[in-house]
Amino acid sequence: MELKLREHQSAVIDALREGFKQGHRSQLLYAPTGFGKTEVAIALMQATADKNKKAAILLDRLVLVDQTSMRLTKYGLDHGVYQSNHWKYNSLENLQVCSAQTLEAHDDFPKVDLLIVDECHISRKQTTEYIKANPDVKVIGLTATPFTKGLGSIYENVVCGATNGWLVDNKWLTPLKVYIAKEIDMTGAKKVAGEWSQDIATKRGMQITGDIVSEWIQKTHEVFGGPRKTIVFCAGVAHGADLVQQFAERGYNFVSISYKDDDEYKREAIEDFAKPDTQIHGLIATDILTRGFDVSDVMIGVSARPFSKSLSSHVQQMGRVMRTHDGKDFALWLDHSGNYLRFRDDWDKLYDDGVAKLDETVEKAKKELTPEEKTQSKCPKCSHLWPRGLDTCPSCGHVRERRSQIETVGGVLQELVSGKKSTVDDRQKFYSELLHFAASKDYNLNWAKHKFREKFGVWPNNLTETRSPTTIQTANWIRSRNIAWAKAKNRAQRPLL
Repeated sequence: MELKLREHQSAVIDALREGFKQGHRSQLLYAPTGFGKTEVAIALMQATADKNKKAAILLDRLVLVDQTSMRLTKYGLDHGVYQSNHWKYNSLENLQVCSAQTLEAHDDFPKVDLLIVDECHISRKQTTEYIKANPDVKVIGLTATPFTKGLGSIYENVVCGATNGWLVDNKWLTPLKVYIAKEIDMTGAKKVAGEWSQDIATKRGMQITGDIVSEWIQKTHEVFGGPRKTIVFCAGVAHGADLVQQFAERGYNFVSISYKDDDEYKREAIEDFAKPDTQIHGLIATDILTRGFDVSDVMIGVSARPFSKSLSSHVQQMGRVMRTHDGKDFALWLDHSGNYLRFRDDWDKLYDDGVAKLDETVEKAKKELTPEEKTQSKCPKCSHLWPRGLDTCPSCGHVRERRSQIETVGGVLQELVSGKKSTVDDRQKFYSELLHFAASKDYNLNWAKHKFREKFGVWPNNLTETRSPTTIQTANWIRSRNIAWAKAKNRAQRPLL
């Protein structure tokens, strides 16, 4: 099969090549789940082999070694697998798929011109030393969570492949419908290096196992009419076993897998779960499934492992349920950990803006929200996450009473429509007029979404894509924003005196 790249994948390869031309010897490619980082890596390896040069991709899990080897075979690319006792071991091939564990055990890197490091946020001492000791080797690191301390000393340049928001807008990722459920209480729990230990999280998590099971049963029936494929991120091995038992008592088949299980058992469980006709309702994971898990028809994710500072883990977990699948308009996210609200600001920024530089200050212990702030962040009727700037719950339609006509949310002054609070109908009308205006000017339709956000402070989620003629009022608003933008641009271009 011929490897065919999507337009955004080809664009990122061009950006990486330009980075090398500018003298950046090691580059980090940030791209969320669903972007297709593996296909980009394979295309780069193929281009290297076409020049009769050598390339290798370094993977930190054996299952990923086999998956990547199978991809290369699918595209008809000859390669060797640098892994102990692997049947495809052949050090003479120009392309190599490497197990990090094998390289560390033998302290032996293959001679290459290009090294691609998968999941490069997982820093490995030997890999870092090899990169720094071999300045003639070009290096590309791949990750969806580039927040690990020290990455800036390894990678000289960051290329942002796409944002989560762009991938959702263009149907490469599925949006999340988030519910803030009963939270695991971590009040007073001790931390080590700013993070709650798994043992403490397990003890606290087991106190609400019954609530987690009940919430899943209620929501899966309310939203989907019955059980749907689910993954649960639990707090620890004992917590996973407790969940399995209580799900079974309610008539549901959940399977727990953890680092304590052998690789063959985990492989068989995941393969069974991936089948369209599987009898497994859900997988319960302890510190696994955050990487290399690509079961796209998972409809529900349950967050039950609280993190104080690990934004990476939170983002990786959500990414497991955001892959697209036929008939999957959204994925349900049930948050019992408090992570969604704890990391909400960081996630929103990452979702909209992606990563342009390596920032080692992102993963620090987050300040806990007050009980009042947590209450205000969800719908009192259905517990759906309350979108900032809206006065109506997008899930059940419950209307929140505001203390005043004008409310500031997230630093954005919310506008009123004709002197009254804006309603869903008001916002839909405005958005439909923006879509009509964008089409009339041959603008990208994402322009309408950004203008909507400029006015209301939130994205037009849960609104329809219908169009209606642009009124004079909306046209005047657009004109006023264009004038304001032009003035701001002129001010920025003025020379400093």
